[in-house]
Amino acid sequence: MQIFPNFSLPWYGLVPLLAWSIVWKGLALWKAADRREKIWFWVLLVVNTVGILEILYLYVFSKKTPTGNPGV
Repeated sequence: MQIFPNFSLPWYGLVPLLAWSIVWKGLALWKAADRREKIWFWVLLVVNTVGILEILYLYVFSKKTPTGNPGV
């Protein structure tokens, strides 16, 4: 017995969504690891938000490094 007998997964819409999510997740994880922010790294790794949390992390929550002190 099927719960949704006429439902089929639209792969042509899922593939671009998956690519979008992987790109943003990769960028956010890279930056969190580079900044040694362990909590953000694990949250971004575990929570799937189709790129929304990752974009917020990259542009809102991660503060820019001062120009006079790179790498710290």
